[in-house]
Amino acid sequence: MQEKVEGLTPSQTVGPFFKYGLTPGGAYDWNDAFTNNLVTPETSGDRIRVEGRVLDGDGQPVPDCMLEIWQADAQGRFSDPQDRRALPNSTFKGFGRCGTDANGDYVFDTIRPGSVPDPDGKPQAPHLLLAIFARGMLLHLYTRIYFGGEAGNAADPVMALVPADRRATLIATRQPGNGNAVYHFDIRLQGENETVFFDL
Repeated sequence: MQEKVEGLTPSQTVGPFFKYGLTPGGAYDWNDAFTNNLVTPETSGDRIRVEGRVLDGDGQPVPDCMLEIWQADAQGRFSDPQDRRALPNSTFKGFGRCGTDANGDYVFDTIRPGSVPDPDGKPQAPHLLLAIFARGMLLHLYTRIYFGGEAGNAADPVMALVPADRRATLIATRQPGNGNAVYHFDIRLQGENETVFFDL
């Protein structure tokens, strides 16, 4: 007779199982609940694209990663009941989701967010909140995407918590070209130039 062992339920990784239920990308006969395009026809603000790759500790692409972003609108307001300010962008939800492709590439089409206050009322530089889900990870990771050339980055209270030599891992670089602004942001899960992740 085997002795019953009590304890914690064994952990599982957070992927890869995203494609079918969470990031179908039009591959199945239903509409995605959330996509990588956050812009609706009524949304005001400057259109931007954020694109890049997710890389593992060896610099290899992670082809089955899921990314989620959450952001304020161009006026710095969140589509959330806790943000009690008026919502001029009522159709802009500020939440998007996408999976990486075989090369580890991802892309989000959205608007440039406005500055939001921190809990003490200090202004934060415009940024996107980013959650990363991938194979082999027991918990998803959180980070931020700031925008290169933004004057408010230097005074941002969260950025100030990051050692100066690591801050570049949080800044998306604007790509040359006409039309909507395109920002490049690679996510390195481990190794050299690992992206700064936050313990929430």
